[in-house]
Amino acid sequence: MKIIKTIEELRPIIKGWKREGLTVGLVPTMGYLHDGHKSLIVKAVSENDKVVVSDFVNPTQFGANEDLSSYPRDIERDAALCEAAGADIIFHPEPEEMYFPDKCTFVDMDKLTKGLCGKTRPVHFSGVCTVVSKLFNIVTPDRAYFGQKDAQQLAVIKRMVRDLNFDITIVGCPIVREADGLALSSRNTYLNAEERKAALILNKSLTIGKEMIEAGEKDVEKVREAITKSLQTEPLAKIDYVEIVNSENMEPMEQINSSVLVAIAVYIGKTRLIDNVML
Repeated sequence: MKIIKTIEELRPIIKGWKREGLTVGLVPTMGYLHDGHKSLIVKAVSENDKVVVSDFVNPTQFGANEDLSSYPRDIERDAALCEAAGADIIFHPEPEEMYFPDKCTFVDMDKLTKGLCGKTRPVHFSGVCTVVSKLFNIVTPDRAYFGQKDAQQLAVIKRMVRDLNFDITIVGCPIVREADGLALSSRNTYLNAEERKAALILNKSLTIGKEMIEAGEKDVEKVREAITKSLQTEPLAKIDYVEIVNSENMEPMEQINSSVLVAIAVYIGKTRLIDNVML
């Protein structure tokens, strides 16, 4: 497995694979990989001849007061995980490699990015769409793999690929959880022991909503209220949002009558965590 830092070095390798008729899978990440990322890589390896993992903390998707500088990074650890999972290349560029100093072109989206995480992180999805578009153009994959934990991001990427006619199949992969139910996240490393225990309230509260819907509850407000009350029982939890939306277009619902995404964002101490369930 190779670690490649420049577009100039990566592109000829990809073109060589394409000339041989090999399929290419891409797993876009921001590094500090865990078993959730590993599951994406393993899935990509099973469905493609070659797999590229991008390992890049993308500055354009962080707001002014967010955790860009403190976001965890460990390329040696990431490389070991990628090699064990069967990846062929890690693309690990510096920000200067991905963005020109005088950049003035961005990829943005309306509607799907207005609610949920987009409401409190207004620049986030423009940064995501821009960097993912650039990665698609650099790697030219046949398939790209994204985790369901970032459900809004997955929906945004699928819509962007449709709207901009990228010839790429987007593969969504299930959330991977710890044994106690906490969704795996690079930001879990921010949690101290007390906060780590408190974070279990996310999955516990989502499970309450899931069970209500599976029992036949159709009233969105009743489900949202039950999830909110559960989250409020944890003193360290501060709710960013509790939303129930159509899982394809991210539009709010009043009655549950189609595929539904129940999504939450909660601060545990200073750490913002997200989780969701799709029904």
